[in-house]
Amino acid sequence: MGIHPKIGITGLPRAGKSAVMEKIVMMLENERASELRGRGEDSIDHRIIGGMKTIPIMDGTSRIGYSCMNIQTGEIATIAHKEIDSRNRILGLGINPQGLDEVAVPAIQDAMDNYEVIVIDEIGKFSVESEAFVEIVREAIEVDKPTILTLHKKSRHPLLQDIRRRDDARVLEVTPVNRALLPYKIHKIVRETF
Repeated sequence: MGIHPKIGITGLPRAGKSAVMEKIVMMLENERASELRGRGEDSIDHRIIGGMKTIPIMDGTSRIGYSCMNIQTGEIATIAHKEIDSRNRILGLGINPQGLDEVAVPAIQDAMDNYEVIVIDEIGKFSVESEAFVEIVREAIEVDKPTILTLHKKSRHPLLQDIRRRDDARVLEVTPVNRALLPYKIHKIVRETF
């Protein structure tokens, strides 16, 4: 067990897990950039936050799929979509684990190797279909760096259960009541060791 916290953000679908994550990322990046400017250093050379995020693919107001994105390079791949013809379907979406293998897995590896904070958004129904993704997340949580994860609330997958059980994990639930304040709380937890 390292000194850096592993923070899990959980909550019901559309509770705002990703929005809370985005806010924390922004706060950490802005703060570190101004620290570096204060020391006369260029923040471009400092790799602060790496990893991946999951983005809904919208058709008007309905979600018709999900992509994953490398938050540093902007590289993107579809991981689930109504139009994907696969025997493996979840919530009416065809699953494309190769998208995770090609984009999410290298993004997480890069974060483990080269960044100060690891972000994985989200560990859930679609992402655990990729064995390579499950494997890299298991490796990432052993790295002693602040790690922020969004976790699907209802998933019973062993990976999520293992994360929830860790001594160094703090799992916080996003609710309509705490949604505005939670980023500040998590930011403070990360700052204690960062």
